[in-house]
Amino acid sequence: MLDIKDFSIFENQVSFDFKGFLIKIGSYWKWFLISLLITFFIAYQVNIRKAKIYGMETVISIKEETNPLFTSNTSLVFNWGGTSDQVSTISTTLQSRSHNELVVDKLQYYINYLVQGKYELEDAYGAVPFYVSIDKSKGQLAGNLIGIKFLSENEYELRIPFENQNVSLITYSDNSYSNTAVETGDFVKKYKVGEQVSLPFLNWKLQIKDNPGLYKGNEYFVQFNDFNGTVSGYKGINVRSDDKGSSILTLGMQGANKARMVEYLNATVKMLIKRQLDSKNQFATNTIAFIDSTLVTMESQLKETGNELKTFRKGKNIYDIEEGGAKFSDKILEFDVKKDEVTRKMAYYNSLKSYLRNSVDYSKLPAPSVAGIEDPNIVVNVSKLIALSTQRSEMAYAVKSDKIFKDFDNQMEAVKNVLLENIATAKSSLQYDLAIVSSKINETESTIKQLPEDQQELIKIKRKYDLSDNIYNTFLQKRSEADIVKAANLSDVHFIDPAKDVGGGLIGPKTSVNYVLALFLGILIPLIFVFAVFFINNAIQNTEDISKLTKIPIIGVIGVNKEATNLAVYEKPKSALSESFRAIRSSLQFLYKQQNVDGAKTLMITSSVSGEGKTFTSINIATVFALSEKKTVIIGFDLRKPKLATEFGLTKDAGLVNYLISQKTIDEIVNKTHIPFLDVILSGPVPPNPAELMISERMKDLFDELKQKYDYIILDTPPVGLVSDALELAQFSDVTLYIVRQNFTKKEMITLLNNRVKRGELHNTSIILNGLQNKAKYGTNYGYGYGYGYGYGAYSNGYHEEEKKKSVFQKIAQKILKKK
Repeated sequence: MLDIKDFSIFENQVSFDFKGFLIKIGSYWKWFLISLLITFFIAYQVNIRKAKIYGMETVISIKEETNPLFTSNTSLVFNWGGTSDQVSTISTTLQSRSHNELVVDKLQYYINYLVQGKYELEDAYGAVPFYVSIDKSKGQLAGNLIGIKFLSENEYELRIPFENQNVSLITYSDNSYSNTAVETGDFVKKYKVGEQVSLPFLNWKLQIKDNPGLYKGNEYFVQFNDFNGTVSGYKGINVRSDDKGSSILTLGMQGANKARMVEYLNATVKMLIKRQLDSKNQFATNTIAFIDSTLVTMESQLKETGNELKTFRKGKNIYDIEEGGAKFSDKILEFDVKKDEVTRKMAYYNSLKSYLRNSVDYSKLPAPSVAGIEDPNIVVNVSKLIALSTQRSEMAYAVKSDKIFKDFDNQMEAVKNVLLENIATAKSSLQYDLAIVSSKINETESTIKQLPEDQQELIKIKRKYDLSDNIYNTFLQKRSEADIVKAANLSDVHFIDPAKDVGGGLIGPKTSVNYVLALFLGILIPLIFVFAVFFINNAIQNTEDISKLTKIPIIGVIGVNKEATNLAVYEKPKSALSESFRAIRSSLQFLYKQQNVDGAKTLMITSSVSGEGKTFTSINIATVFALSEKKTVIIGFDLRKPKLATEFGLTKDAGLVNYLISQKTIDEIVNKTHIPFLDVILSGPVPPNPAELMISERMKDLFDELKQKYDYIILDTPPVGLVSDALELAQFSDVTLYIVRQNFTKKEMITLLNNRVKRGELHNTSIILNGLQNKAKYGTNYGYGYGYGYGYGAYSNGYHEEEKKKSVFQKIAQKILKKK
């Protein structure tokens, strides 16, 4: 049983005895051993049950790739703001919701493939011999485990346990939820591999993978999870920059399934490469779309003017007509082409100005070169505006900081203002060029009007045809350039080290950490418990406790009686316990001598409360006197709870009460015992007025008669802390022994004793510490004499009887006998 009586070291010593502390703590090693066994068992169970955690990584580089076909006329590309900005943008993109939605949707990671492990279901992605192709437009059973057992290579059994009459369905085309009614119980049905499963709660085809291995008779599970919840789990991908190079990124994931992580890491990089290349080709894509729409219009115009030219040539000597106006046709075409170039530039500027004023998304702007604009200010600022707009839309799902968005908005606003000023300047210059070209066209047209009508008409028709043909060919050339630039573009993101399962990668569970934690808790828990018991205990633990609370001397310390009877001295006269009583006898003789007591000597034994060992002490002190051939008598003055009769096997018919009420004489109430020279006077029947009997005149007569017959008179009295009977007897006693029991008597009881002594209610008082046991032994069975715990080791051999250790059953039997 846990016991804190040995922790007085904290209160009794000025300097901390660390060695003593360790020895005392070590005395409770069984508690620590049990605690350590429990914590290590728990740690072991956690380690064997917890899934192994692996870490997978892939390394990529970000390098701005310049198109080898880039020229001032093919400026259809833009960058993301330099390498450092790209690294930041890519890191954010990889952790954004929008990006991970694309990857999860492509890999269909919202579908879990599971197998039953030793302790729980385990993720078996990549290890199952099949996959399911689902119809995303139809509802799938959400959350429930769907059992699949292969009855043969081409047939499987579908088993779904339904606990409720309604189940939740998820439709992955729009990630919406709905409910459907089902029958409670197990749904079981057989299907062929590749057969379409069309149920109100399930729509799929189960297909076997290539090289599936043996799977007949095996059971697997499929589970459909929430799409957004799955995406949230993968947003936590770890992205860190390499210290050796700011353009190197390492992507890492941790989980229980290496195949799943490897595929996801590679897929997320491939998706990033595709998106980055698509953004890089956006100018070219926008330009191609613009040119295609323009070519359709120009093709129609070219066809119309061609038909008109054919009609004009019919029935005419076309060569004579053409010869006369050929030089004018070439000249007017040159001016028309220049005017068209200026007009297209003006139209682009007007369109760009309107777009800047009325739109907030600038990612779809066509390249300025589509209109023949090569002004570097315009080209650079349009490119920068598209880059900023693209970055802002990429960060919208991953960044929640308003400040960052305001910074982007301010930058775009600044670029817009610069572009508007550039447009105004460019348009002024173009208007001047347009005026000059128009003047030259008017001058040429005036000259043409002087030609014959046939030549004028031919020049007019051919002028429209040549202009349309020239514009058409120009746009074809631009489209070809855009296609070449788009095909030649390279992504700025490159694999350095793709993710791959090459074995290893185990990072958890931290079994060593769990065992260290088990060791720490296994020691800490019992230590805290021991300290808690110690600090809340207010009982006397040792002689030092008593010395601190009172100046009343301690004349002896009695150990714990481990025998079935209280006649410890008589039954084992050579035991250490017997020697402690003999030491008390010696001290008493010194006290009597100091008091100058001659003749018969009286000794009153009392305590604070019941259970502190008054009767046990009285019997054994009386025994040591009797064994020294001194006539001794024990008087049971505890009239309320008499015990002496039981200890000596006597009847309770006549006793002290009978004498005090004059029913019996001394000789009639004295009982002989089997111990020579020891007599006992029992208390007799329980009286209604014990306190009044104590102060009767017969009490004085009792002591007078007893002193004539005995050498020692031992008074076994009731506790002074509960009743006042013992105080009435103090006048008849030469010495008072106050019994204090270790780990039982409260410290405040010593204060009560001090008050009684101070008031003179008790005199010639000494203290005996009873029931002392010290578990923190120093390797010996001590207790010689006083039982203090300072034994004589091997030197005590021959003086005391060594007690054999009792078995558990013997200890239980002893306790039962004591209770009887």
